[in-house]
Amino acid sequence: MHQWFSDHAIIYLVGFIAQLLFSARLLVQWILSEKVKKVLTPELFWQLSLLASFLFFIYGWLRDDFAIMFGQTITYFIYIRNMQIQKTWQKLSIFLRVFLWLFPALILFYSYSNGQSDIQRLFFNQSIPMWLIVWGSIAQIVFTFRFIYQWIYSEKIKRSHLPIGFWLLSLAGSLMILTYAIIRKDPILFLGQLFGSVIYIRNIIISRKESR
Repeated sequence: MHQWFSDHAIIYLVGFIAQLLFSARLLVQWILSEKVKKVLTPELFWQLSLLASFLFFIYGWLRDDFAIMFGQTITYFIYIRNMQIQKTWQKLSIFLRVFLWLFPALILFYSYSNGQSDIQRLFFNQSIPMWLIVWGSIAQIVFTFRFIYQWIYSEKIKRSHLPIGFWLLSLAGSLMILTYAIIRKDPILFLGQLFGSVIYIRNIIISRKESR
């Protein structure tokens, strides 16, 4: 019993740190945007995003949560691309860049080389029914699509930017993930998305005022 609590404490600690970093990036972006009364995209936003995504991917894997891993896999490389656009990716050491590029592939390789055990845990886990995996995956797709939209938009204007569509998709996906977190009884997801929803609503208001 003591070992069970110890293991779960470590898992939740990883998730808490990841969610804290996700919240920190939004807080930094929000404060800077409020200061100039327009939506900004600071370099620190993407740096914190990549670090948080790295940890949250591990958290999802430790929690046997495919929906979390699925969402982070897609956004992970978009964070890297935005760092490239802002010229901050090139400042990292070559060894760190190679590791960050290969990290998701290394986890997947380990999972498949581990036989059927990891696949069984992720897709046939009795604590997570298949309908909930599907719902969580759809929520992650909606939440993740905001970054695909942002990436295409930024590539088009040749600079990293967070348009109003990004915040609208963020809010929609966040509300879906909130319901998933409640059903999944995941306090890390719940608190993170609850805080995020407030920031998304505020950025939508700022974006609407800015466009006027």
